[in-house]
Amino acid sequence: MKNAAVIDDPSALWEQICVELQKQISPDAFKRWFAPVKAVSGDGSSLLLKVENSIYQFWIEENYLPQLKSAAELVTGKVMQFLFECETTAVPSKVDVETTPVDGDTTHISSCELIHRYTFESFVVGVNSQFAHAAALAVAERPATTYNPLLIHGAVGLGKTHLLHAIGNRILSRKPRARVVYVTSEQFTNEFVTAIQHGELAKFRKRYRQIDALFIDDVQFFAKKDRSQEEFFHTFNALYDGSKQIVLSSDAPPGEVPDLERRLVSRLEWGLTAELQPPDIETRLAILRKKSSTMHVRLGDSVLLFIAERIKANVRRLEGALNRVAAWAALHDRQITQAQVEELLRDIIQLETKHVVTIEAIQRRVAEAYDMRLADMTSKRRPANIAIPRMYAMYLSRKLTPKSLQEIGEAFGGRDHGTVLHAVKTVEQKMEVDQQLQMLLQSLITKLETQPDKS
Repeated sequence: MKNAAVIDDPSALWEQICVELQKQISPDAFKRWFAPVKAVSGDGSSLLLKVENSIYQFWIEENYLPQLKSAAELVTGKVMQFLFECETTAVPSKVDVETTPVDGDTTHISSCELIHRYTFESFVVGVNSQFAHAAALAVAERPATTYNPLLIHGAVGLGKTHLLHAIGNRILSRKPRARVVYVTSEQFTNEFVTAIQHGELAKFRKRYRQIDALFIDDVQFFAKKDRSQEEFFHTFNALYDGSKQIVLSSDAPPGEVPDLERRLVSRLEWGLTAELQPPDIETRLAILRKKSSTMHVRLGDSVLLFIAERIKANVRRLEGALNRVAAWAALHDRQITQAQVEELLRDIIQLETKHVVTIEAIQRRVAEAYDMRLADMTSKRRPANIAIPRMYAMYLSRKLTPKSLQEIGEAFGGRDHGTVLHAVKTVEQKMEVDQQLQMLLQSLITKLETQPDKS
């Protein structure tokens, strides 16, 4: 098969993929979800598809992406990436943005990966996100002059990535020739390793140190990667000294990320740190209303309120639930009932109501396991038979709860965050060589996550 002429023609390629796809899915499924889809462009390794709205994109990605990739591989002989453009927004969900070389140097940044639907306009601001949103907007309006670096931290699914992309998109809308790069820390590390393997460090450094704005997501994944931290440290210095904007995200404040070098933590703390917290119900409802208004599917207020009340902690999960409900309504072309919503979202709701582990429960379980008084968890006493179990409890508190190092320290008798961080690192090191300790702590984790605390 692998006809180069077909691969170079997006429409012809899509027709061939559809032929193979129809062998893998039902005729009804193909007619409903793929017949209206058109190929827009491709580069041999990826294909941009135009769909009617975001429901099509969600349903295809959730239910048919493996079959789609399999069909594409049969046609092209290689793994294809699929990107989506919604007719209602005419904006690709993920696409490279070409920038113009500066001073005739074609080795400058040629592209960046920004999600164009992630804008300030599409971000719903609530009490939980006012400060982070304002800081991000200020940076976007005046890069490298307001807050540099800007680090946005918070739990998974609260909008950190959205704000990073929103800043990048706003910068490019104001200065189309700006050299902007967005990567995750994992991508940065992988590119660094590849550069070392191929003797292309100079090219790698030029890519990252001669730009106008660098966005790095999830910097906590630099932990324990000493050479990557070293490289990023020098990249940070080069950009900062050149008055270039640096924006980062993390799951915790810099000082509370385990295994980051002290000097790198110091750099990250030079600028502004802003926290994103879980949204309140008013904000969750506003998010659902704004997103559903772009879907061209009518969902009653009672349905949106039900979703907002049941899914509380994670915006990504909230939007995923809405996509699932909207897709069902579009597929069946009728109003969905609350009972149907509850059945449709059963697995997501179960995740939300999963047993919550508290620091108090951890202290109680560890005290019972080591035959010590609960009061010893918060006392100033430091004999080994008390100090070591207390370290285990601190480690479990860090692993199983969303509490910060400072909050954990307070729960253990007013200890500071440095003491908790030291405890976490000590336990991790002991676990690397002590299989019995690994088994004991895993047993405690299982009990804490599956058996309600009886206090």
